[in-house]
Amino acid sequence: MAAELPRFDVAVIGAGINGAGIARDAAMRGLRVAIFDKDDMCTGCSWISSRLIHGGLRYLEYAEIPLVYESLHERRNLRITAPHLVEPLRICLPIYKGARRGPLLIRLGMIAYDLLSIGKSLPNHEMLSSDEIQEEEPGLRSDGLRAAARYYDAQVAFAERLVLENLISAHAAGASVHIHSEVTEIRLNEGAVQSLVYTDRTDNSEHEIAVDMVVNAGGPWVDKVLEGVPATVARHIGGTKGSHIIVNPFAGAPRDAFYVEAAADGRPFFIIPWNGQYLIGTTDIRYDGDLDTVRASDAEVDYLLAETNRVFPQAKLSKTSINYAYAGIRPLPYQDKGPESAITRKHIIKVNEDVAKGLISIIGGKLTTYRSLAEQTVDKIAKLKRLKLPACRTGDTLLPGAQGLEQAERQLRDMPALSQEGVKRLLSIYGGRAAKICDLAQDDDQLARTLDPAATVLAAEVVFAVRSEFAKTLADIVYRRCMLGLDNDQGRPLYAAIADIAAAELCWDASEKNRQLDALLEFSDSLRIN
Repeated sequence: MAAELPRFDVAVIGAGINGAGIARDAAMRGLRVAIFDKDDMCTGCSWISSRLIHGGLRYLEYAEIPLVYESLHERRNLRITAPHLVEPLRICLPIYKGARRGPLLIRLGMIAYDLLSIGKSLPNHEMLSSDEIQEEEPGLRSDGLRAAARYYDAQVAFAERLVLENLISAHAAGASVHIHSEVTEIRLNEGAVQSLVYTDRTDNSEHEIAVDMVVNAGGPWVDKVLEGVPATVARHIGGTKGSHIIVNPFAGAPRDAFYVEAAADGRPFFIIPWNGQYLIGTTDIRYDGDLDTVRASDAEVDYLLAETNRVFPQAKLSKTSINYAYAGIRPLPYQDKGPESAITRKHIIKVNEDVAKGLISIIGGKLTTYRSLAEQTVDKIAKLKRLKLPACRTGDTLLPGAQGLEQAERQLRDMPALSQEGVKRLLSIYGGRAAKICDLAQDDDQLARTLDPAATVLAAEVVFAVRSEFAKTLADIVYRRCMLGLDNDQGRPLYAAIADIAAAELCWDASEKNRQLDALLEFSDSLRIN
């Protein structure tokens, strides 16, 4: 007799911010949850964002008032539940002669933005004259400058950690987490979801689980996931490509983030102080190519460089100024006509009853509003399955790293090998969970050492990533756990030392360690601009 399959109430496909948030909410409400991703968590749309937690000022232009209100409400929630990851960000919006949006229109938009964010902890906007803004930002282009608006949103420097903490919370509530596990088939019985088949890509083993409900949170890959269903499915996603470039601080660089209207096409883009560098983007271009090999094009790079140099003339940025670039696809609803900027940014929870009972697909969604999307999705599951679930608790439940911050800081300061800059770094990445890294280091002197000359990276972080944060590869550790891959040198000087520690922890032989190093270098090189 065949063994009975492991059974789950809900399987979530895609461990980006939406999938992780849905898994967390469902598990916290008592559902048996499994979540899958064919790669590591946060390797798709979630990591290629502008890393803002924002209300969507631009959405006011398209009268998406409910989306702006929801975004501002969720921004406030995240400032409470993830204060170690989400910090206030002051943004300046310069207004030039000939721009599509003049001072009056900008002022009206700012007033509406303030009114929609009732109850916020951040200051209201202010309008500045051209002289006032030039005094504070002397590197800003003065020719044609009429005025400026200044307002507050928030930044999540490491969106990867926000996704990860949702997964950690989901796992703590009982969810089964399967990264590097590709769902290859969704099996039906009499038109209803019965099970799904997945391949563990670490050893190529195939597995099957029984499941009552499947949530397809594949982001840009939503349509690809639906290919695993034995039915004809209409196209869901018509994504647009967004690219960012990352540069070191440059001559005349601003102190605040800047939200600028591009001269070439009138589209707003950001210049944002981030991770000791500047993040510049984004573009918005229709894309129908390979979703697994999306890269910033020469045209996009040239556009971002030219527009930045126009607004900050002393910068004189060129391709050689770029540390690396990243690009990806926004999972927007399919729309074959009209401007890209007009495609709605509202999320859609699509019940695929025409395909299979028990199947839901998530279309769109924003980093800022993932939690409310998750709540709505789990409410939808409860309604479809006629379940009486407890109320959602994610709105006021702290994420794991938001707990024990003071204790973690005390323990870090007691680490003799760690510099003050290192204390700050670990708190900004791990929050209160850094205390667990200190515990590992106290048990093993080899893990208490630092790996870099500035004494900011602990050896224990590598072991912690494997034991407590689901990491399975070097790229997982470097780019999405320790966050070194996003430094200006992509953490390259530390690759060998990290590989040695990871190899010992994961029992890699020399051949596997070298293969992992080659894969890490290949990925890092793919982000470089030639």
